[in-house]
Amino acid sequence: MVAIKKVTTVFLLLLTAIGAIGQIPPVDILQEATVNPTPADFFAFRLDVFTIDFFVRMVIDLLSMILLIRFIYYRIYAQRDYFFTFFMFNLLIFIIATLLTSNSGFSIGAAFGLFAIFAMLRYRTEDISARDMTYLFISITFGLITSINMGTWIEIALINSIIILLAFLIEGNLLFKPEFVKVVEYEKIELIKPGSNIELIDDLKQRTGLDIHKVYVKRIDFLRDTAVLKIYYRGIDGKDK
Repeated sequence: MVAIKKVTTVFLLLLTAIGAIGQIPPVDILQEATVNPTPADFFAFRLDVFTIDFFVRMVIDLLSMILLIRFIYYRIYAQRDYFFTFFMFNLLIFIIATLLTSNSGFSIGAAFGLFAIFAMLRYRTEDISARDMTYLFISITFGLITSINMGTWIEIALINSIIILLAFLIEGNLLFKPEFVKVVEYEKIELIKPGSNIELIDDLKQRTGLDIHKVYVKRIDFLRDTAVLKIYYRGIDGKDK
């Protein structure tokens, strides 16, 4: 987990740097703005952003999120803890990126910088599992793709469909059975010896009813004669039971 956090932090810092570079407008734009300044029209009642294209892109984005979160994530893990986080992060990124894209100085590099800032604010405040973190990355990516991509509606829907299909093949029960992890406190400390691994797994299977295939000893407390174990098991029909 520590290694994942370090890699994520480095990756996000790189994205922030790319975003800062992407926000610097070209020299020609700066010179043109200096030579031909145009007054800002603050009281114009025009709908330059909220067009039919905006609402079609939003529908594609929301449908992609529903397929990913409701029919893949929830079907497998049956958890609603991050539903609000996934959908609101996606929607906020989509709206903000769409509004900023209307400005000629906003680029894809700046969008990734915005993505990095939002991700940093989320991951540094609470410990989140690598799998949930990946779903959050995908949710933010959907918002960026549908708002900034200059392709047609069909191309955007095709890109999102490819991501959803890959997530379904990997997380579903088609290629292999998904693996789940739980941390338990175990009192039969005599079974944590290397030579008693088979007996340990059999005892945990009998107690939990889970298809456990691997056990990792995280911590041993000799004062209480207990151990903290991380058990790896496969779900029933691809679900965490």
